[in-house]
Amino acid sequence: MHIHRILFLQAKNVHGFFPGLTILSFLITCTILFQMYLLSSIVAEVFISSEIKNPYYLVLLAVMIIVRSILLWIKERFSQRNAVKIKSSIRKRVFKKILSLGPSFTKSQKTGELIATATDGIEKLDDYYTRYLPSIVHIIILPITIIIFTLLLDWISGTILLVTGPLILFFMMLIGTYAKKLTQSQWKELSGLSSHFLDALQGLKTLKIFGMNKRETKRVDESSNGFRVVTMNVLKIAFLSGMVLELAASISIALVAVQIGVRLIEGVITYQPALFVLLLAPEFYLPFRSLGLHHHAGMEGAAAGTKIFEIQHTNPLMHKNNFLIKPGNNTLPSIEVKNIHFTYPESDQPVLKGIDCYLEQGKITAIVGPTGTGKTTFANILLGFLRPTAGQILANGISIEETGQENWQKLIAYVPQHPHFFNDTVLENLLLAQPNATEDQVFDAALKAGAHSFIQALPHQYNTPLTENASRLSGGEKQRLALARAFLKNAPILILDEPTSNLDPESEQHISDATEQIIKGRTTLIIAHRLKTVRKADNILVFDAGTIAESGTHKELIQKKGIYANYLQTIGVLNPDTI
Repeated sequence: MHIHRILFLQAKNVHGFFPGLTILSFLITCTILFQMYLLSSIVAEVFISSEIKNPYYLVLLAVMIIVRSILLWIKERFSQRNAVKIKSSIRKRVFKKILSLGPSFTKSQKTGELIATATDGIEKLDDYYTRYLPSIVHIIILPITIIIFTLLLDWISGTILLVTGPLILFFMMLIGTYAKKLTQSQWKELSGLSSHFLDALQGLKTLKIFGMNKRETKRVDESSNGFRVVTMNVLKIAFLSGMVLELAASISIALVAVQIGVRLIEGVITYQPALFVLLLAPEFYLPFRSLGLHHHAGMEGAAAGTKIFEIQHTNPLMHKNNFLIKPGNNTLPSIEVKNIHFTYPESDQPVLKGIDCYLEQGKITAIVGPTGTGKTTFANILLGFLRPTAGQILANGISIEETGQENWQKLIAYVPQHPHFFNDTVLENLLLAQPNATEDQVFDAALKAGAHSFIQALPHQYNTPLTENASRLSGGEKQRLALARAFLKNAPILILDEPTSNLDPESEQHISDATEQIIKGRTTLIIAHRLKTVRKADNILVFDAGTIAESGTHKELIQKKGIYANYLQTIGVLNPDTI
């Protein structure tokens, strides 16, 4: 569907937007007609009779001028208010769509481009709905009405207006076709610049360490210069289109004026109707000039809207229905994975190939294997972030496809290796897991996770803001907060991406103690990085090249002397039998 049609439909969905613009444009048109009639009548009386025979015309003229100003103000306010509604609706839908697509989508996109689209891109639609669309509606109402009046009053002048109006629109379309390509290039450059700048900020530490900050500054400068060049080219076209429209309108008004003047001298037309038509001519071409003025805003909105609706039309990775899993009376869910295959859209090579396994209820299942064997992809499928290419996952015999992504994720507590914290207080970050939790429940979760003591030592305790993803907290403290969130959610399924990885011995001990508590009474999946965790698992799944090569307990796998035993030797355990 064409982008302008999509943007029009967004406005159509706002109740009363187009009818309101139509009514206001028609009222303004009627006011202009009456105003020009009064003005021509007053001037004609003064010119012919040297007096004003109808003094109340002056009062009416003043009233029409005021009414016209008020209607223009109402129209602008009406457009602005509805533009805010449309932008708000689009922003909500885009954000909701990004959330539904999940981390797998955001990881495949440039963060800077997504931010630019969701912020600057949607703001670019402001002029589209407050200036460009009202100009489109106005150019339909006012010129047609004036042509009808002029044809009835003076068919020759009406014919000139009828011919020159569409001709001006034709010139606008020719220029607009070229301007569209430039505007799309401008938006692409802006998105690239945003992405590049954000990337430079996020990697500032690395740039400084390797002494590459000057090179990155040069690259950002080159991106900025590229955006400047494209912007200047767009402005050239905008100024050119403005000049062409002004010239075409001026020539058209001159044609009307010349033929009226000649006929007036010859006595073919009387003074008052001639002046009335002559005064209407500039008003007739004014909407064309206005549309030309706001045409650039329309092109910018269309260019931004292309990316916005590209996100909205991206297919979700998981169906969303309203059925809720019913694990059973007071029982934990058992998860059965049947013949799961998965291939990323941009790749021809499958990441997972025929995964079959069983996560027993209330037991710990660990997955191990070298990097790139599909462990994270498998976890993301279980989390509902990815939808398998083939196969299915059953929870207590019910497919999670029937559950819906949101409902399924309510049953899962997830502790990633690098947890994220929002720019809010400690308390609000913990309450993400359970918004209705009481203060006592929050404190209890923090105590179990070993986080309460260091939270109490913070400047404002639980009301201390966590800025920049809690950058002032240590890795161990972040992991304890993440575990506290998992405790607070109290979900029956727990997925851990080895929270003790890359921590100092003291922090590791704190996290290990808390982890032992949280896994009790839950169906647990652990992406294992440490041997201590692997040994405690009830079942170990050994991933190799997208398949489960081996499974069993630690002891059973050691006795097989297969991939698992070789893997332990690879990571530094030379004698697996002693573990």
